[in-house]
Amino acid sequence: MEQAAKMNTLVQNRGRRVSRRERWSWYFYDFGNSAYAAVVLLAVFSAYFKQTVVGGAEGSRLWGLSVGIAMLVVAVTSPVLGALADFTAAKKRLLALFSGMAIIFTALLFFIQKGDIWMGMLFFILAEIGYRGGQVFYNALLPEIAHPEEMGRVSGNGWAFGSFGGIVCLVIVLALITFVKGAFVIRLSFLITAVFYLLSTIPLFVFLRERQIPEPLPVKENYVSYSFKKLAQTWSHAGQYKQFVLFLAAFLIMNNAIMMTMDFAGIIGSVLFSMTQQQLIIFMIIVQVTSVMGAFVLGKVVDRLSTKRALALSLVGMIVACSLIIIVDSLTAFYLIGALAGFALTGVQSVSRTAVGQLAPENKSTEFFGVYSLVSQISAFTGPAIYGFLATSIALSRERAGWEVLAAEQSGMRLAVGAMLAFLGVGLIVLLLVKNWQKKPAVQ
Repeated sequence: MEQAAKMNTLVQNRGRRVSRRERWSWYFYDFGNSAYAAVVLLAVFSAYFKQTVVGGAEGSRLWGLSVGIAMLVVAVTSPVLGALADFTAAKKRLLALFSGMAIIFTALLFFIQKGDIWMGMLFFILAEIGYRGGQVFYNALLPEIAHPEEMGRVSGNGWAFGSFGGIVCLVIVLALITFVKGAFVIRLSFLITAVFYLLSTIPLFVFLRERQIPEPLPVKENYVSYSFKKLAQTWSHAGQYKQFVLFLAAFLIMNNAIMMTMDFAGIIGSVLFSMTQQQLIIFMIIVQVTSVMGAFVLGKVVDRLSTKRALALSLVGMIVACSLIIIVDSLTAFYLIGALAGFALTGVQSVSRTAVGQLAPENKSTEFFGVYSLVSQISAFTGPAIYGFLATSIALSRERAGWEVLAAEQSGMRLAVGAMLAFLGVGLIVLLLVKNWQKKPAVQ
């Protein structure tokens, strides 16, 4: 009776009208969140760390190691925190905690200069943990502001508006770097990004209302022990959803390539095409613009056709883009590849989030997003680590064989891109085995 009453209350609560202001508050969080991804991960700090803070092929290895450590921490903690958030209805509070962590340590990157390798790694790892850890709670709010039949559109709108936030922040940074020369203005861009991120989070915490009903803590239990029990139940429940498990397997494989692309795009541009910091930012602006287009278009494909078809289309686009990186040597061609990759990459991320929202039982949304986050973070750990190891090992091997340093490093980069193609191809094959899914009923 108590469980049935709780379920009825939950259904009634979820059935309440979601205001336009609440959805825009959710979109605005992604607006600032994407600025971090655009400046720190993609366009500025990755290349700055590799080329200036460290230098040489070792910079690629340490960058991959830094990303991998952050992802490993998030992989271990996010499922438990997801269960805790569902149990306590504390998504917003935990999101605030991780967002604050990301913002503070993004700002502290301002102090990283040439040779500050370990401090640079530490500050970045902590910022990345905050950024990635917060995503599980942000994503888990999607079922609270959108019904299953509109999740594709709402998720796509959020990703598109978020990508626009990345564009705005990159344009601000580009203007500064164009008119003010030197490393100082590059470091200043991290402070600007932190402030941009902070301001964009405020509407969500002020206006968006959590609809989850908190559960009473059982006798002789504490939050940590009960979260582990709830998590064990989640894995058991997830195992009952065969198509969900198969989708997670496909996502685990293909997300290795997605994380390789995101975390090494700036480094690939600087090594293979000798791109300056201004050129890298322009490249990332192009990527962000096509990301907006991809989020909108593929969100409509989800709603009008199917989630599976939209995701498969995105993967094919990524396969074409990665194949071209291996064979082209023109900077103009690389800009075009970036446009295609931006369209397809955002589709993979946005549509995958929609798929989880559709497959997760209503009263277990955060826990299922926690499982999804665990799979995401595992691949986010293995993908960059594999790419960094391959690129560095091949480059050093070529150097020992007598190759020039730049030629050796470029060879390592191109051959490591082959790993991206392998993950994308296998991931697509596994995805095609997934039957078309529909929203499942809540777990009783």
